[in-house]
Amino acid sequence: MSKVSYYTEEGLKKLRSDLNKLKDIERPKASQAIAEARDKGDLSENAEYDAAKEAQGMLEMQIAKLENTLANARLINESELDTSKVLVLSTVEVKNKASGVKMKYTLVAQSEADLKSGKISVDSPIGKGLLGKEVGEITTISVPSGKIELEILSILRE
Repeated sequence: MSKVSYYTEEGLKKLRSDLNKLKDIERPKASQAIAEARDKGDLSENAEYDAAKEAQGMLEMQIAKLENTLANARLINESELDTSKVLVLSTVEVKNKASGVKMKYTLVAQSEADLKSGKISVDSPIGKGLLGKEVGEITTISVPSGKIELEILSILRE
């Protein structure tokens, strides 16, 4: 059974676009490479043919994975989200209790995560630690460098 993931409209469009590119552009290229390699003679000693077949197999795996992700994707209706707790699409302002540094994160699906723009995955250690918390709560999160304590300062919607 596959895990359901929640996406923004923008995130779902990107997934569909990536899948269409793989199917409409990359798949024909892979078939063409196989056909060209096949035309070069004896298949038992044709490394180019073997490489093209392997590349096609990897491409088909990517396509299957994206199709599975899309099949289990759910669009988030932002108007129905509870703003009293940290949920997917919450923008959370937190303060590191040890250093006093304030940070802002938006919790998104793993495929939409982009730390440079402040979007972290709900599956990340910090994302998991913040989910379900309310303003004023302090949460202790295990990260690769140890444990950090974050205080929830505010919860907004994207």
